[in-house]
Amino acid sequence: MIQKTILLVVLLSLANFAQSLSDKLSGLNTQALTTISVTIGGQFPVNGSFPAFTTDRVDQFISRMYNDVLAKMLSGLTDPYAMRTVRKQIDNFSLRNVTLKRISGEIIKLDLQKFRLTGDFAYNPYLKNDDVIIFPSIDLERNFFTIHGAVNNPGKFHFVEGDSLSDAILLAGGINKAYENVNSVKIYRLAYDGKSISTVNATLSDKIALKIGDQIIVEAKETERKFNKVLIVGEINFPGIYPITKNQTKLGELIKTAGGMREMASLKHARLFRGSSITQSLEVLYGVKLEGKIESFEYWNTAFLLNLEESLMLRMSNVLVEDTTYFKIENTLRVLTEGSSVDFSMISDSTSEIYNLKLRDNDVIIIPPQRQLVYVFGQVSNPGYINFSEGKNYKYYLNQAGGLGQYAENEIMIIKGNTRNWISAEENTVIEDGDYIFVPKQRLRSFNSYVQEYSAYVSIIASIATVILLILQFGK
Repeated sequence: MIQKTILLVVLLSLANFAQSLSDKLSGLNTQALTTISVTIGGQFPVNGSFPAFTTDRVDQFISRMYNDVLAKMLSGLTDPYAMRTVRKQIDNFSLRNVTLKRISGEIIKLDLQKFRLTGDFAYNPYLKNDDVIIFPSIDLERNFFTIHGAVNNPGKFHFVEGDSLSDAILLAGGINKAYENVNSVKIYRLAYDGKSISTVNATLSDKIALKIGDQIIVEAKETERKFNKVLIVGEINFPGIYPITKNQTKLGELIKTAGGMREMASLKHARLFRGSSITQSLEVLYGVKLEGKIESFEYWNTAFLLNLEESLMLRMSNVLVEDTTYFKIENTLRVLTEGSSVDFSMISDSTSEIYNLKLRDNDVIIIPPQRQLVYVFGQVSNPGYINFSEGKNYKYYLNQAGGLGQYAENEIMIIKGNTRNWISAEENTVIEDGDYIFVPKQRLRSFNSYVQEYSAYVSIIASIATVILLILQFGK
């Protein structure tokens, strides 16, 4: 009986403790979910008073408001340009020099950008009821400083009164560890009238106050430990991407590293391409290294580049109007295939020019197979590939392609596979593996085309006759 009583007391005590704990937890949850009112003002995508939670810190609340506005503004938009424009407008605010005003009269200056970089909650306090968050006006054209050089995230930053050199380095993501022996800093200060500039020499540890418009360079010798690479594909034992040194790796050495060429490799048709991307084309055009910052462009960018290069080439030329189409074709090929005409036939000779050719970053080497084919097209019955036969002339391949069509032109052309050179077909013209045989079509002309052509001549003759008659009249 006593044992049962004791057990009952223990159970009742546990039940009371559980209820008490439940009430406390319920109270905590209720407190955590208590809403407060917070006002946003200044240069932020949305202004006004909004509900927040007592557990919200400033950055958490601001991020939620920003994402809500962004989602609403982008809703229904599908055009990438319109989406970028809207986002640019929404992003036009600063996370620095934010003012937090408490109802008690307390004023706190916040730097949410520093909080996101350091995780220091001193920059990001909890919100209280009736807090007011005021974002500063931002004018990055005038109220800024820049930092470049050996830092992780160079760029332009919103200047805040009291900023120092260490703040600038922090905002730029710190010193880039890829650089060695970094310590020297130069700060360039432009005069208010923009007519003079002064230089402040410093080290990373110096406590230097910044001024509006300061342009900071964290100096370091450029590292050459970069991802310089070439791609080799085709009839090679180990095709793929290979690292190379800066202008020191030889083509012959690379082919050996890649396991050498396979038995069916066609040296005659092998190609080394340089300038096959927009980045490389710009480097060819201007002779500067763009450090891979432009990796790819839309088609219109390619067209713009080619039009620019064409304009530069034609500006001082004596090319006639009727020759411009041909010149444009040649110039386009020059820009996009620079370096593709190298001869691989002596690649096994370590003393040859091709073996010792120095490779550049992003070179592409293509080793095609020996196809043992000749391609016949144009005015033939069965255009296509014909098996190559040593010593046969062009007529043999025409016959294999079903013979000439009814409207075949007599001027048959041989297009050499390795050079793309056009040669008039003759009995003794040597046909090689990979060559093309093109049979043009006769120019069929209507009566109207003859009238239009000869009317021009008649007009010229009539004009000459009129001039002669006038001269004869004046001579009487």
